[in-house]
Amino acid sequence: MLAARTLGETAVIYANIWLTVKDAADVDEIRELLRQQRRLSLQEPGCERFEVYQSNNDPKVFLLVERWKDQPSLDAHRLATAYTTIYQPKVLPKVDRVPHPSTLIE
Repeated sequence: MLAARTLGETAVIYANIWLTVKDAADVDEIRELLRQQRRLSLQEPGCERFEVYQSNNDPKVFLLVERWKDQPSLDAHRLATAYTTIYQPKVLPKVDRVPHPSTLIE
């Protein structure tokens, strides 16, 4: 379960995920795959934010910063093209993944 904050009737989901590429030779491929995943994810209903950052200190490290309208939107994302054809089969096998569900402090 990811962190959520209620706004009116909906629970906003904040997902921050650190990815570390296992083999430095795969960094360029992973960068391009994450770029494609971002572009597709942003077109999905309920995706309010999907950013991909690459560390300046360690090029093997990426950070995904996602915000979803609610849990059903995130659940649908996990069944959509970006997740099922890019992230799950092509990215996940080549990275170590550390999710950080988060709560926005206002």
